[in-house]
Amino acid sequence: MNVRRRLISTTALAATVTLGTVTLSACSGSSGAAGSKEDGKLDVVASFYPMQFLAEQIGGDHVDVTTLTKPGVEPHDLELKTSQIRELGRADYILYLKGLQPAVDEAIQQAGVKNTVDAAGLTSLEEHSTSTGGHEEGHEEGHEHEAGSDPHIWLDPVKYAEVAKGVGASLEKADPDHAADYRKNTAELVKKLDALHGKFDQGLRNTTTRTFITTHSAFGYLAERYKLDQEGISGVDPESEPSPARIKELQATAKKEKVTTVFFETLASDKTARTLAGDAGLRTDVLDPLEGITDKSRGTGYIEVMESNLAALQKALGAK
Repeated sequence: MNVRRRLISTTALAATVTLGTVTLSACSGSSGAAGSKEDGKLDVVASFYPMQFLAEQIGGDHVDVTTLTKPGVEPHDLELKTSQIRELGRADYILYLKGLQPAVDEAIQQAGVKNTVDAAGLTSLEEHSTSTGGHEEGHEEGHEHEAGSDPHIWLDPVKYAEVAKGVGASLEKADPDHAADYRKNTAELVKKLDALHGKFDQGLRNTTTRTFITTHSAFGYLAERYKLDQEGISGVDPESEPSPARIKELQATAKKEKVTTVFFETLASDKTARTLAGDAGLRTDVLDPLEGITDKSRGTGYIEVMESNLAALQKALGAK
């Protein structure tokens, strides 16, 4: 069963403690002490790639980061092994995004690690649907997080920078001996994210069309930030079959808005995207939601993948 379909339900999350920046909960089986390893490094566990990237960039030489979601694994579908649950309990610091991976949420609650940070509490979440217009007022009910909110905050460099600042502050509290280094690393990362935002803002300012079609409605924040219109084929689950009515609607939208490309992602099937593109005479290309990395892209980081996304959008939208 695809865990993605369970995002709408909050049953598994109801007992989870609401987290702001850093949750200080009672420890069970872990002292949560900073630098408890022999090498003095903070033992950090990240739930999936966007959290791993932040921990590595900000933590630098003072952290040893492991991720629960290995390369090639679709994060929503993650089922934890017993060894991973034990790993959580031994961590000095945990960074995750509540509501994206129900199995992870439950395991983190049980781990009770003192320094546990929910990235969703470091910025504001919004609602986005399969049809999200960056210049429309309001959003339809659709892609749901814990309270009907879209969790894909890392695809907006501005929001991701907000999260980075919160992560930096929490690492300073968890490991005050290296606070100055965490502060410096955070500032450097935020500067890179600000520069990335500038590239997207300038690169997408003048285009032939403002509409793009994608299998996975993960780009609502990006669309809103840069005044684009996201048209998702299947919404929450990129592998689910869209209705005939939705296909007909997308074909009409493509014709009306001069859409040239149907995007698919790296960790899900491209079958539906290619079928729609073939029927409508459109191209296909990759727009990476960066929920995870593959073995092939293991050496490529967040900034590089986002720049590839920008290039793909510029080509598809007819940037001038």
